[in-house]
Amino acid sequence: MPELIIPIVIVSVILLILIVSGIKVVPQAKAYVVERLGAYHETWQTGLHFRVPIIDRIAKIVSLKEQVVDFAPQPVITKDNVTMQIDTVVFYQITDAKLYAYGVESPIMAIENLTATTLRNIIGELELDQTLTSRDMINAKIRSILDEATDPWGIKINRVELKNIKPPAEIQDAMEKQMKAERQRREAILRAEGEKASNILVAEGKKASQILEAEAEKEAAILKAEAEKQAAILKAEAEKEAILRINEAQAESIRLINEAKPDEAYLLLKKLEALEKMADGQATKIVIPSELQGLVGLVNTIKEAK
Repeated sequence: MPELIIPIVIVSVILLILIVSGIKVVPQAKAYVVERLGAYHETWQTGLHFRVPIIDRIAKIVSLKEQVVDFAPQPVITKDNVTMQIDTVVFYQITDAKLYAYGVESPIMAIENLTATTLRNIIGELELDQTLTSRDMINAKIRSILDEATDPWGIKINRVELKNIKPPAEIQDAMEKQMKAERQRREAILRAEGEKASNILVAEGKKASQILEAEAEKEAAILKAEAEKQAAILKAEAEKEAILRINEAQAESIRLINEAKPDEAYLLLKKLEALEKMADGQATKIVIPSELQGLVGLVNTIKEAK
């Protein structure tokens, strides 16, 4: 009996080890490709699984996460025969572990070669300027072609980016000179437009100032004319008032004289005073009324008698 117990224990331990070794836990975002007797059996997803010892084996462990691969720069020739170096970045994800394991040998190398040939085909149809300004279009075309080509391999191409585009040194130098000239041209245009706007503003300011000055002069002339008019009116009214006062005074004097009923001698005296005033004037001839001639003769006789 003791001789039988030892083999049984050994066999039990071996069986236990085989059973334990056959238990597998697939972690998140992983997939196990399992072969049975050398042929594909199944794909294990996340969770607990049991592998039959010796018969089953895990052929490939596949990551289901999105992955990034940066390919080295590739020489490409544009439609206008300019050789440049372009490197690409590809974002891909494995969607079918079985196809990925058995679809193609070295999938990453296959994607790299396919990316290089696709890039050469697309760039070969574009000129240098179009290549530099059409990154989005190039990225979309490459992604579409790669996604269709890698579908049988269980790979989905999510995104493709042109990382760097390096034209030859002489082309790059010429482009920099062209950009510098363009910036200088734009600067000259902006300066000219600024000077033009400044001159327009100055001219408009002068025009507005001249208009204001003309309006001010016109207003001053109007005020001056109104002042002169008002002064002339006041002067005329003053002269009119003075004449009226004189006439009223004369009329009052005549009325008083008439009311006093002066005699003939007083009237003759007034006439003589009027003649005396007339004689003091600039007139060379004086006409004496006939009724005063006798009085003048009497006056002369009296002067001679004295």
